[in-house]
Amino acid sequence: MSNPGEEDATPITSVRQLAEYIAVGCKPREDYRTGTEHEKFGFRWPGPHCPPGQEWTSPAYEPDGIRAVLESIAAQGWEPILDAGRLIGLKRGGASISLEPGGQFELSGAPLDTVHETAAELHAHLSTARDAGAALGIGFAPLGFHPLATREQMPWMPKSRYAIMRRYMQRTGRLGLDMMLRTCTVQVNLDYSSEADMVRKLRVGMLLQPVATALFANSPFTEGKPNGLLSARAAVWRDTDPDRTGIPDVVFEDGFGFERYVEWLLDVPMYFITRDGQYIDIAGASFRDWLRGKVPALAGQTPTVGDFADHMTTAFTEVRLKRYLEMRGADAGSPEMMNALPAYWIGLLYDDSALDAAEELVRRHPWRDYAALLEQVPRLGLRTPWANGTLRDLARETLDIAMAGLRARARHNAAGEDETLYLTPLLRIADGAPSQAEHWLNRYQSAWNGDVTQLLAEAVT
Repeated sequence: MSNPGEEDATPITSVRQLAEYIAVGCKPREDYRTGTEHEKFGFRWPGPHCPPGQEWTSPAYEPDGIRAVLESIAAQGWEPILDAGRLIGLKRGGASISLEPGGQFELSGAPLDTVHETAAELHAHLSTARDAGAALGIGFAPLGFHPLATREQMPWMPKSRYAIMRRYMQRTGRLGLDMMLRTCTVQVNLDYSSEADMVRKLRVGMLLQPVATALFANSPFTEGKPNGLLSARAAVWRDTDPDRTGIPDVVFEDGFGFERYVEWLLDVPMYFITRDGQYIDIAGASFRDWLRGKVPALAGQTPTVGDFADHMTTAFTEVRLKRYLEMRGADAGSPEMMNALPAYWIGLLYDDSALDAAEELVRRHPWRDYAALLEQVPRLGLRTPWANGTLRDLARETLDIAMAGLRARARHNAAGEDETLYLTPLLRIADGAPSQAEHWLNRYQSAWNGDVTQLLAEAVT
C-alpha cells in the first residue's frame, strides 16, 4: 500500500471532473513507461543480533527493526516520509520505499522505459535492503504468504491509515487482517493512450489475472505446514472485502470508461480522509453520500480531488485503474520471477498486434468464465480445468503472444538481448516445470524434512 500522497485541495464539482482527473494519465505511446512494485517479508536471522526465541520472526518497527533499516537506507540519499513524526517510508527520484502493515518492505519503482532497466533497479534495491538489514540480523524473503507466523505474531507498522483499515477489515471478510499482515505481492503499472485503450487493456488484464496468479503462485505454507494451496495470497484476497476486490461487473458493461469507473468507485466504502496531515476515520461511509452532504461525520468538510485520489488507492480489484493500470494478481517471488511479471504484461499489452491477439484470445469465452477461475486457481494453479484442457494451455497461448509483443518492441540490452529473455522462467513453468510453490513443496517433502524455516533461508534475496 502506498505512502501518503500529495494533497489536491480542488473542490469536487462533478463526476466528469473526476473522470478527467483520471484521463490525465493518457499519454502517447512513445511516453509509455513501466513501474514495478514488489514486497518482501523481513525476518530475523538466527545469530548474535537475534534476541533469544525470535529466530525467523518478523521484525517489529523498533527497536533494531524496520525503522532502523529505513534509517540506514535514508543515509544513502533517500528523503524520509513521516506519519505523525514516525519514519514510515522513503523517496528518491521517481521511486519510493513503503511499509505494508506487517512490516513487509516494498519498493515502488520509478517509471522506466524497458524491462532491462527494471531488472537493474530491482537488483540495486535488493542489494541495498540486504546490506541495510545485515547489520541488524534482518533478511528479506519475497513470498506470497508468510510461511511461519500466525496473525497474532506479526507486528503492526505505525501508519495511521493501517489503524483505520485494521478496525474496518474486521467488519468485512474473514481474512482482511491476513491480507494486511501476511501477504506479499509483485505488481506492474502500465500506461494507456486513451480511454478506449484503457478499456481494452483493463479488460484483457482483468481476464488474464488468473493465469498470472497460477504462473506466479508462491505461497503453499501457513504457520509451518502445507496449506493445500499454491497461492494462499490469492485465496486470502477472495475473503477480504467483496466491496472492493475481484473483477467488478462494471468493467464489462456497455459504455464502460472513466466516468463509469468513477461512478462505481463512489459507492465503494471509504476508509478515511486526511486533513492537515491527520487521518480521519470514516470507514464505511459512502463517497457519493459525502458529495451529497449526507455524511454527518463529515459535515463542514468539502470533498476534494485529493480525497478522491486517496480513495482510489483503497480499491483492490485484480487490476486497479488510476492514472495508469496496476496488474495485481501475482505472488511475490524470486528476482527472476519479479522481472518476468513486467515482461509478461508489457508483451501482452504494449504492442498493438499483441493486444489484438490477446483480445481475440479472451473473447473465446464469456468474461464470467474467467472470473470463475479465481475460485480454483489458488488451489490448482495451472492444473485448473479450462475449456477442453487446463489453464496451462491458456498460459502457453498468452506467453506466445507476449513473446511476439516483446520481439516487436525490440528493446535490447548492452549484450544485444531483447526483453523476451525475462520470460524464460514462465516458459519453463508453462512447459511443465514446477511453479515456485510446487518447487518449495518438493523441497519440504525431501531436503527440508518438513522444516519450513528452511524456506526463508533459501528464498532470501
